[in-house]
Amino acid sequence: MKILITGCAGFIASHLTELFLDKGHTVIGLDNFDPFYVKEQKIKNLQAAQNHKNFSFYEADIRNSKDLTTIPTDIEFVIHLASKSGVRPSIQSPKEYLETNITGTLNLLEWVKAHEIGKMIYASSSSVYGNNKKTPFAESDNVDEPISPYAFSKKACELLTYNYHHLYNIDVLNLRFFTVYGPRQRPDLAIRKFVELILHDKPIHLFGDGSSARDYTFVQDTINGVFNAFTYLNSKNKVYDIINLGNSKPVKLTELVNCIYEVLNKKPNLIYEPMQPGDVDITYADITKARNLLNYNPSTDLKTGITKFVEWYKESAK
Repeated sequence: MKILITGCAGFIASHLTELFLDKGHTVIGLDNFDPFYVKEQKIKNLQAAQNHKNFSFYEADIRNSKDLTTIPTDIEFVIHLASKSGVRPSIQSPKEYLETNITGTLNLLEWVKAHEIGKMIYASSSSVYGNNKKTPFAESDNVDEPISPYAFSKKACELLTYNYHHLYNIDVLNLRFFTVYGPRQRPDLAIRKFVELILHDKPIHLFGDGSSARDYTFVQDTINGVFNAFTYLNSKNKVYDIINLGNSKPVKLTELVNCIYEVLNKKPNLIYEPMQPGDVDITYADITKARNLLNYNPSTDLKTGITKFVEWYKESAK
């Protein structure tokens, strides 16, 4: 099939692009090289795909509907990962997040509608659950209390995709990602920052008492889940659904840090600071639906995932 992947030079999307190419599909990649991210890194992320005969790249910004007119229209499936990510930065610049994540998604949906593309996957986030007290987080839980503009924007886009499913018969799966990590991870994310600090013999600043927990999901497990969602959606009609793609094994912050120190063979050097606004206490995915519908089976344990990330980081730093 010919597939459009938005945000294709990003961390998760670049891995996903390569997976679809390896599976024999044609990929049209779109990215705007947002200055929030490291452009040089995003170009490196694309290098393997750029050498593939079935890959075409378009530099375009989903906030500008005119940019979308440059993309081929014979697309059969859209996987929408382009967004402005990050909880804390969204509190500092909420307008940018709403423009990119909501207006950009609206522009893309209008383009999908205009060209009668019937299938779409949207990358949502575990952030929509906020500080829900019930764990693990299930797709049926109430998510009406987002605690950051980023979380709000992701929930708003889930509603947008429903609207276009209802009005224009576009089949949609919203996949809620849970703290994805691994090779090519953005420099602003915790695991990469921690590794860099430890390798330079600098202390790590932990926010809170270390008991906050995240459902860390290795990138290969996540993209396998996306590919299975693609296969599932192609086999069904009149579909709108929301599905968690997590690991269902929350890891406390102190456990994560100790694992990184162990992999790097370094002694812990920690400084504790107050929790930051917008941070949630825990993310914990109920993946029953993903197992049942998508045959989703995350299999990478934390130490293996951290080891693979460190190997990539050291190699990329050469």
